[in-house]
Amino acid sequence: MKEQSDPQGAVLMIQGTASDVGKSIITTALCRIFRQDGLRTAPFKSQNMALNSYVTEDGLEIGRAQGVQAEACGIQATTDMNPILIKPTGDMHSQIVVHGKPLAHMSAAAYREDFLPEAKRTVMEALGRLRSSYEVVLMEGAGSPAEINLKDRDIVNMNLAGWADAQVLLVADIDRGGVFAFLVGTLELLTSEERARVKGFIINKFRGDPALLQPGLDWLEERTGIPVLGVLPHIPDLNIEAEDSVVLDSCSGIGIVGGIDIAVIRYPRISNFTDFDTLAAEVDVSLRYVSKASELGNPDVIILPGTKDTLGDLSYLREQGLDQAIHAAMRQPGTRLVGICGGYQMLGRQLTDPDAYDSGRAGHAAGLDWLPMTTVFLPEKKTVRVAGTLLEDHPVPLHAMPSIVQIQGYEIHMGQTVWIEGCTPKPLFELSSIHHDPEHKWQEGAASEDGRVMGTYLHGVFDNDVWRRGWLNGVRVDKGLEPIHDTFSAADRKEQAFNRLASITREHLDMSRIYEIAGLTDRGAG
Repeated sequence: MKEQSDPQGAVLMIQGTASDVGKSIITTALCRIFRQDGLRTAPFKSQNMALNSYVTEDGLEIGRAQGVQAEACGIQATTDMNPILIKPTGDMHSQIVVHGKPLAHMSAAAYREDFLPEAKRTVMEALGRLRSSYEVVLMEGAGSPAEINLKDRDIVNMNLAGWADAQVLLVADIDRGGVFAFLVGTLELLTSEERARVKGFIINKFRGDPALLQPGLDWLEERTGIPVLGVLPHIPDLNIEAEDSVVLDSCSGIGIVGGIDIAVIRYPRISNFTDFDTLAAEVDVSLRYVSKASELGNPDVIILPGTKDTLGDLSYLREQGLDQAIHAAMRQPGTRLVGICGGYQMLGRQLTDPDAYDSGRAGHAAGLDWLPMTTVFLPEKKTVRVAGTLLEDHPVPLHAMPSIVQIQGYEIHMGQTVWIEGCTPKPLFELSSIHHDPEHKWQEGAASEDGRVMGTYLHGVFDNDVWRRGWLNGVRVDKGLEPIHDTFSAADRKEQAFNRLASITREHLDMSRIYEIAGLTDRGAG
């Protein structure tokens, strides 16, 4: 427990030698461990660049990693946990989200010159509020602290560690090779004051014989005077939502024979791809990501996911010939087409962004014309958590569904989609906001007359267990397969993943030493 005389919570920072070395996962593991040990714990990342975002209960947007880390802590996420979110919209340009709301579209140069000098106050006020409410705040860095061209205006690595007087654990990924060079080289590029903050190394994703690694660990400790706090193994099938779409590189393919083949279109600015994690976890599903027409084949289901650049990714889809490949696949009996958020907008007849609200570039384009609707992009981004029910008269083929199906999810979009005059809407859900005027209800989503094409703004729709299984069984029946009546709980699966990650981390890290570094007394860690 933190000393009672200390009015602020302790801080511990997890930095990495590079991007994608495991900072987010290790922070998530420590969040769950500290929670298990009875500490009120919160995550924090001052600045996050990600397209896979998360909506807080009060309808604000943060990076998905901090939302997941808050879940591992057993608390509700707030924008204080990620006060600055950068959402890339194209080469060298991004939408800047501050405390959950879009501030502006900026070039990389403008962000660095005009925004960063004023960002320290935003960051430190958010961190201060967390430290006043929690016993320990686990701060996650970004990229590498040794990017010397960026250090003078750093707000997310060593400058932040200094402002917060935080001790640092440095993570390196042995799976990519050169782990000792990464660690020693990073230290060499830090100032003496910064090096003094590094209190321990964590080596991540080890696959080999630990005995073969030990001489290197001994050398590293002797060379730097910094202890190796543990070597974490490569953990397959982790089942914790990823933030960076680089994880999709291993999820491509042509499909399978038997079961349900689902192809998700992977365009350059794909967002919220974790919408499909639960689909991929079903025993009868093979889910793959495709970027080229030649990869599509004849899947049972094609999904157009969310995107941070709807018009740009629609253009990419056409450039790759995927629009024609989708039309060819849809000529096969029973094939289904699903659009989520930006993918839903693409299914319509026309998309218009006259004032460059969506991606910072004005434009308009013909949609794929699968549903009779149009979308206009507006200045106000809709971010809301919703709950409701599946409408009884929807046309989507399902199987063995109860009379009332509960639905939950969240919306993040800047477009308003309406049906073309004279066309009869075929909505899917009746929804209301969980926290803002829950008495106000609206109908959401759309489907074709035969239900083979459907779209929705609802992220997380497939995390609803009854809906997911009934929808998949509808696909199975169309394929001539028997329905499957058993499924899993998405919520239980997530909890099990957090606990598994925490157990493995406890086994391989010196948690007593980590507690000591954080200035916390040991509460059963080991």
